[in-house]
Amino acid sequence: MKQSLNLRLGQQLTMTPQLQQAIKLLQMSTLDLQQEIQQVLESNIMLEINEDENHSSDEFSSIPDHKSENVDSFTSEGSQTDIPDELPTDYSWDDIYENSSTSGSSSIEPIEFETQRTNAPSLQEHLLWQMELTHFSERDHAIAIAIIDSTNEDGYLITSPEDIYEGLKNQFDDLDFDEVNAVLHRVQQFDPTGIAAIDLADCLRLQLLQLPPSTPYKEEALIVVTQHLKLLASQEQAKLLKKLDVTEQQLTKIVALIRTLDPKPGAKIQESESEYVIPDVYVSKRNNQWQVNLNPDIAPKLRINPFYSNLIKRADNSKDNVFMKDHLQEAKWFIKNLHNRNDTLLRVARSIIEKQTGFLDHGSIAMKPMVLRDIAEELKLHESTISRVTTHKYMHTPNGIIEFKYFFSSHVSTKDGGECSSTAIRSIIKELIDNENQERPLSDSKIAEFLQAKGINVARRTIAKYREAMLISSSSQRKRIL
Repeated sequence: MKQSLNLRLGQQLTMTPQLQQAIKLLQMSTLDLQQEIQQVLESNIMLEINEDENHSSDEFSSIPDHKSENVDSFTSEGSQTDIPDELPTDYSWDDIYENSSTSGSSSIEPIEFETQRTNAPSLQEHLLWQMELTHFSERDHAIAIAIIDSTNEDGYLITSPEDIYEGLKNQFDDLDFDEVNAVLHRVQQFDPTGIAAIDLADCLRLQLLQLPPSTPYKEEALIVVTQHLKLLASQEQAKLLKKLDVTEQQLTKIVALIRTLDPKPGAKIQESESEYVIPDVYVSKRNNQWQVNLNPDIAPKLRINPFYSNLIKRADNSKDNVFMKDHLQEAKWFIKNLHNRNDTLLRVARSIIEKQTGFLDHGSIAMKPMVLRDIAEELKLHESTISRVTTHKYMHTPNGIIEFKYFFSSHVSTKDGGECSSTAIRSIIKELIDNENQERPLSDSKIAEFLQAKGINVARRTIAKYREAMLISSSSQRKRIL
């Protein structure tokens, strides 16, 4: 094979590190952005947080020549410069140190009490704690642990008592099933009421048994949950009246008592940690106009460190000087990309609000159909850029904190040739179902007919799809006779 040299012309699109960083910052959520800023502050000596409120907004302005700044401004936050040489009589070092450290209140960070909370105990830990306070023999103690380990987060046994017995039979030679059943009954007396139940009927039965004997209709409610729970679930009123031999008014009171019970007793112990959403922008109405402003707390203001930037010698090619020059350039890129991210975020938010003022004034029922292309064409940006901006970004509005993507939805045609947002249709469906007669709930066909009467062409299967997306049951399951 003969070797040869060939010259070819071609175009290739490459992404510079600055562009890669800009895209990365643009698609970050608020929490991810805060972590990224913290990592950059720790790795780049040229960046620092601008704590001066009167500092110019232009981080790239020239640095003044005078150097009359106090040396203490460059010391660490915890440094102490006013500690006396000798301690007075009857004073300890801790007293002097605490007084001197608390004298400058501006340097002390506020205590976040949310971080001081201890984690809530799990359901298993809660049950084990009660088990340790109960007198158990060594044998019963092992059985109780096996029962607690077999209890799920809702408070039900995921393993039958027979299987628990089979698993412990190899550990204890003369173990009897009645022993396992007896320990199970003792565990079922623990808090919360109805714990370690075999099924829903058993859970409700345990809760009813712990009610005072004088509770009205307690015995009738026990019969319903143990023998006729399926009839209650299917709302078969006539059969329940015949089985219990009670009047309709009495049956209503029996069902009301059953509804006071908790079908998932373990869920209130196994509480998850609260998650808070930090809005990226705030929307408020001033002078009858909706205004959008960035949340100033989502990211600290950054600037170039004047002390280190003054150390750079422009004509010096030493290793240290090149190192500082590289960090200075990276710091400028980062601040610029951060500004571009905030500017793009604010532009997109304002464009959304201009198109969705009806939502702010009247709620979801007035939402207009809108897609990413509408915003992209108006701002002369690519759709992928709009997608990155609207992902995991939140807006604080009078109607609550809402993700940017919530404002984008498909449309459904109307009789007069207009368009209606699918979000508005969902809101109408939910409003209709919330106000329906529970004895005669609206079917999907009835809802479709109601929308068509208003000029919105929606098929029955589309109504069913929207209803299922909102986790709303069918009309037969929503029916309430009792």
